[in-house]
Amino acid sequence: MLMEKERQLIVEYGRKLITQGLTRGTSGNLSIFNREKNLLAISPSGMDYFEIQAEDVVILDIEGNIVDGHRKPSSEVELHRIFYERRQDINAIVHTHSIYSTVLACLNYSLPAVHYVVASAGKDVRCAQYATFGTRQLAENTYKAMEGRKAVLLANHGLLTGGKDLKEAFGIAESVEYCAEIYYRAKSIGQPVIIGDGEMEIILEKFKTYGQQDNEDK
Repeated sequence: MLMEKERQLIVEYGRKLITQGLTRGTSGNLSIFNREKNLLAISPSGMDYFEIQAEDVVILDIEGNIVDGHRKPSSEVELHRIFYERRQDINAIVHTHSIYSTVLACLNYSLPAVHYVVASAGKDVRCAQYATFGTRQLAENTYKAMEGRKAVLLANHGLLTGGKDLKEAFGIAESVEYCAEIYYRAKSIGQPVIIGDGEMEIILEKFKTYGQQDNEDK
């Protein structure tokens, strides 16, 4: 099976989107880009995450043409392709409709540094200008708003994160949703105190060596 490992990861993390409360129903999508093969694996459109099997995951080339698979790919293919075309640091995308991130997105709010964990995505998380789902315009707006960051809110829509692999992209989605909930709850009883840019620069540097590092990164 072409890109079997990536397909299995899409199945595994798709189910985690539901169990971790990051999306509901069939909403959201995930993909992994294999730069050596110049191919991407993406979740199928409109399928229950617990029914998706590895063979249901669709393989596309970087132009968006189906290379392998019998299912219709996610309607947000453009939202994934644009990052693989233009961002060398991103090899996986997670797009969710998680509640608190989507609440902020529906207010067209950005997520400021209300908690240092925002640094997993950048010094803040911007909100991209609205565009119809599944369009190239949405992809362009999203790419622009995520410049220098690994997460972005999509106005009146949801959240998108990117990472060097699917594990990182998923972890950032969890962290952003956590911070979005903190921000929502803090604003409900007062005015949150936002961490300053100078301190966030320090935190961003510390995050580069946070956790267990691969030997090549040491």
